[in-house]
Amino acid sequence: MKYSRAFLQTLREPPAEAEIKSHQLLLRAGLARKLSAGVYTLLPAGLRVLHHIERIIREEMNRAGAIELLMPALQPAELWKRGPRYDAARQVMFTAQSATRRTSEETVLGPTHEEVVTDLVASVLASYRQLPLTLYQIQTKFRDEIRPRFGLMRGREFLMKDAYSFDCDSDRATASYQAMYNAYSRIFRRIGLHAFAVEADTGVMGGSFSHEFVVPCAVGESEIATTDDGSYAAAIEKAVSLASPRPHNPPPVPFEKFPTPNVTTIEDLTIKHGVAACCQVKTLVYIADSRPVLFLLRGDHVLNEAKVLAAGFSQIRPATPEEIVSMMGCPPGSLGALKPLPSSITRVIADECLRDQHGMTTGANEEGFHIRNISVPRDLHVDEYRDLRTALDGELHPTTRRPLRISRAIEVGHVFKLGTKYSEAFGARFLDTDGQSKPAFMGCYGIGVTRCLQAIIEQHHDENGIIWPASVAPWQVALLLLDESLHEMAEQLETQLESLGITVLVDDRAERPGVKFKDADLLGLPLRLTLGEKSLNSGGVELKLRAGKESTLVPVQEVPTQVQLVLNQLLTAS
Repeated sequence: MKYSRAFLQTLREPPAEAEIKSHQLLLRAGLARKLSAGVYTLLPAGLRVLHHIERIIREEMNRAGAIELLMPALQPAELWKRGPRYDAARQVMFTAQSATRRTSEETVLGPTHEEVVTDLVASVLASYRQLPLTLYQIQTKFRDEIRPRFGLMRGREFLMKDAYSFDCDSDRATASYQAMYNAYSRIFRRIGLHAFAVEADTGVMGGSFSHEFVVPCAVGESEIATTDDGSYAAAIEKAVSLASPRPHNPPPVPFEKFPTPNVTTIEDLTIKHGVAACCQVKTLVYIADSRPVLFLLRGDHVLNEAKVLAAGFSQIRPATPEEIVSMMGCPPGSLGALKPLPSSITRVIADECLRDQHGMTTGANEEGFHIRNISVPRDLHVDEYRDLRTALDGELHPTTRRPLRISRAIEVGHVFKLGTKYSEAFGARFLDTDGQSKPAFMGCYGIGVTRCLQAIIEQHHDENGIIWPASVAPWQVALLLLDESLHEMAEQLETQLESLGITVLVDDRAERPGVKFKDADLLGLPLRLTLGEKSLNSGGVELKLRAGKESTLVPVQEVPTQVQLVLNQLLTAS
């Protein structure tokens, strides 16, 4: 590479403030620079890594039978309004308006492309003979993250590979889903990510089931639940578990109202009145699809909002204190779903752990008072019981009876079986073998391409810098020139290696050897060649793996062959 001086000088620039190790290395190694919150410029080395990731993605998507296209980032809002999720998705959308006022049409910068691709397919789909069909693109997406964090992990503008499958029926849609699932497994393996799939919530996308591909990471934004034997893995939004039972479930006795001044939390009631959290009923007021709904849980449990949405709601939010007083007649901290229920409350859903429980304590719907000896079936209004709670570390899986371990991870990919939600909304229909009109069965599949770049760094680094997998490294070899008198020999080595298809970054700066070694470790190319008078006098060129500690001397004439052999071994191992 001929512009090494200009590029390598960026490694001397002080990094901006960063939150996690991979973010720090992203900046320090000259891969990217921050423009604004959640928006980054990719520098030459970062762009080269990105291109390698894209190449592998394309190879595997094409191998799986998908067809590449490119759809617009600028999308009419009217198209989204025809679909099933505009209200739920608009809170993360960037909207655009013509500065010339030539049109009043509202447009959005696409956070994803289900609406666009389904509308496209609807315009050309006529017969079952055109199916199955899987389309994909690698394109910039925009999401108005309130708190963009961790560099490329959670940005407002990012590169994504998204794919969409269309099939005749549910069974064939499952086959397409499995093909994409398998392709994702190959992609992550080839780019050097140790990713695995977990059961996931379908969220705003909808559909019958989905899986996330995640990379374990102590600072990841996703939580996952796994068993030690690998028999179960799920995103925390989807995870199920057996709750620790209450020490005692006494027989029903008459309830009793008692004063609880200045008690407004679960902890207050435990500390001041000795009521264990597991013996309290937590009453949460939400606005669900514009209607007030109560959710009841044990005091030691946490509401899982993804499971709430799975109860059939499209949008939920906690009620404000003012709304709660208006609906319940008292402020938060003294609430209870007592019979008779206030007329403003339209529905009460209780967690399964409250079914047939007695001896509980709940708010009296009167500030400063609670009620003890509550029998849930006798005293509380409950319309239905569901699993509403978030699984906790150490709880047992219901089937395997193995303990769950809750850990953090980075989501790098997601696959959904959508069904006919979008095809029915946009008229993506076909005539089957009997001439009957049917909606196409869909799936959608996403990979965060820029997120993968940083996830690779997070998973492949040490105290000195990045350790790139050979398949995605910006260059495969770092050639460190320690003596200016050997410049011609360095150029000859570079030419010989590049003739074999091996990419080389030459560090010919007028810097001390220690600086060059440090920067080579920081950038983390798979192989380092050191060319200097000392090494030549000792027998050749020093060759060292970035992931290893030992170096070897290779005769100059054998360097190209030896480098090619080592790189082939690295690529085969991945």
